[in-house]
Amino acid sequence: MKKDDLCAALRLYAVTDRSWLGNGTLSDAVEAALRGGATMVQLREKSLTQADFLQEAKTLAALCARFQIPFLINDNLEIALACNADGVHVGQDDMAPQKARALLGPGKILGVSAHTVDQALAAEKTGADYLGVGAVFSTATKQDAASVPLETVREICQAVSIPVVAIGGISADNILSLQNSGVVGAAVVSALFAAEDIFSAAQNLSRLTKEAFL
Repeated sequence: MKKDDLCAALRLYAVTDRSWLGNGTLSDAVEAALRGGATMVQLREKSLTQADFLQEAKTLAALCARFQIPFLINDNLEIALACNADGVHVGQDDMAPQKARALLGPGKILGVSAHTVDQALAAEKTGADYLGVGAVFSTATKQDAASVPLETVREICQAVSIPVVAIGGISADNILSLQNSGVVGAAVVSALFAAEDIFSAAQNLSRLTKEAFL
């Protein structure tokens, strides 16, 4: 994917969390987010069996393909390859980026989490296509997420040539604080999937991203 296309895809990056689904399905929730303006989807699962994870991944891969939106898997190369996802995202404690790139091949998207300039430079050097940097605000989604000050976010954006997306506690109330930070988009979890009306929440966030990110 060309850099400009990747930057556009990262503008409103929906990262799934089934803990707020209630009686609905994850597929319905993701479709509402896509209809509202989500530009990329990452399936993040920590509790499903491998078989159920793969079935969910195949369902969402087909849904995202219908909307022509990139679909990534969090931290599971086997699932990503099995469902022919558009890519994978790995954290600092997950598979090494160079190994992930070798398994993925050159045509897939590789995202890597980074919290420092050194981590960002290392990820870029070993094949990352974009960086996920955060938590930029306090978040209940990942209790162990270390805070990354906006000044560090700016330093990371200045240090690398690949796109950077901010993650962690981002909502409609604070997304405009990311203006002029250098990031190209926001990865959101609860701001979408905890909303009573996911479609409307995505519409509002989509509108705000046009103001927050060049």
